[in-house]
Amino acid sequence: MQAPIKKNQEYIVDIIDNGYEGEGIAKIENFTVFIPGTIKGEKVKILIVKVLTSHAFGKILEIIKESNKRNESDCNTYKRCGGCNLRHIKYEETLKMKQNAVQSLVNKTLNTKIKVKETIGMENPYFYRNKAQYPLGLDKAGNPTIGIFANRTHEIIPIKKCYIQNEKSQKLAKFVFEFLVNNNISIYNEKTKKGLVRHIVTKVGIRTNQIMCVLVINGKSIPKEEKLVKDILNNFPEVKTIVKNINTKDTNVIMGNQNINLYGNGYIEDILGDFTFKISPLSFYQVNPIQAEKLYNIGVEAAKISKNDVVFDLYCGIGTISLFMSKFAKKVYGIEIVEEAVKDARENALKNNVTNAQFIAGDVEEILDDLVNVKKILPDIIMIDPPRRGLDSRSIDNILKVRPKKLVYISCNPATLVRDLARLEEVYGVEEIECVDMFPFTSHVECCALLELKNYQ
Repeated sequence: MQAPIKKNQEYIVDIIDNGYEGEGIAKIENFTVFIPGTIKGEKVKILIVKVLTSHAFGKILEIIKESNKRNESDCNTYKRCGGCNLRHIKYEETLKMKQNAVQSLVNKTLNTKIKVKETIGMENPYFYRNKAQYPLGLDKAGNPTIGIFANRTHEIIPIKKCYIQNEKSQKLAKFVFEFLVNNNISIYNEKTKKGLVRHIVTKVGIRTNQIMCVLVINGKSIPKEEKLVKDILNNFPEVKTIVKNINTKDTNVIMGNQNINLYGNGYIEDILGDFTFKISPLSFYQVNPIQAEKLYNIGVEAAKISKNDVVFDLYCGIGTISLFMSKFAKKVYGIEIVEEAVKDARENALKNNVTNAQFIAGDVEEILDDLVNVKKILPDIIMIDPPRRGLDSRSIDNILKVRPKKLVYISCNPATLVRDLARLEEVYGVEEIECVDMFPFTSHVECCALLELKNYQ
């Protein structure tokens, strides 16, 4: 069937809903059009920019009737960078949109039409990201630039001020960039694969105020390395370590595997709940610890762990939620594929005097299989926090074979969460789903689902 609309034509449409990515949805002769930057209830004049067989995409030319949920944006670049695609909407409304998006997935997919709880927001949803990755490159005139990649491209947009990145990290990155330019230190060129400095990566301990600065380079050494270190420390006394990361590969992966400490021990620490955590250049740590603490507490409280319970923590990272659970459990087994993260997890357990948590490096599917089917260690509770792709069939089969009394599933992707819940639903009752706004002003939402084994005695 031929689409009733054509590219480059203008239309006036009513926005009847918002989609999962926050984009507005309109209908033209019952044909769906997605329009980023619009809000349900608005009337807008649009230009059609792309037409596919089942739907089309448009862009705003004029807002004829504006929603009272619309917010004057405080950022000039958010439309291009895509870093916070809901910045044009009042914050409280974004929380409702995220809850509704998850509810819609539940209604479409699950037999149990559970009501999704309201999204837990932030009191101050600004400057919350504790990790920043700033690409360096050359602009169209060949001049060095630093900023953030434009949405779905590798064009660097210079950003004067970002309202979601930590303010100290922004100042530090700009300072390092100016040092590089003033000292004629070459910047990496993606097209020619030549040039030295590729990225400036910063990590900040929100509660300790410790800062890590990582310089990702296409080579072995940085000219005037000692002066750079000295200048950073003189201007940013909060910096506890400076690391040189070697990445000479032609890749979109930001960091290489080799780290060389230029100053400090190569890590910083932060406090989450009652625990102190070591954060290394390559290890994963939640980028919004304030909300992560709320999320983990929700998961631990939902599980109602007892001193007789053996808990598996799948995709455990540096052991954050494993240690949260260790206070209540008999034994916690954390599994993670990133070896550096497991090393940090073990050190975090020692640092916090936790003796009932064991961390295992390896592929989650294989280690879970080994623990259950070879070592015959059966969990009472399984905590799952997988990557965006969710669980693989083997892990789900093992969970259904073992049948722990409870599953707590933390997810950064509601679509794969609900897909996996549907596969577990025959054996497990979905008791609750709660949303946490880990990334304010973006369309992302973190969920915590509690599942209980049916007919458990």
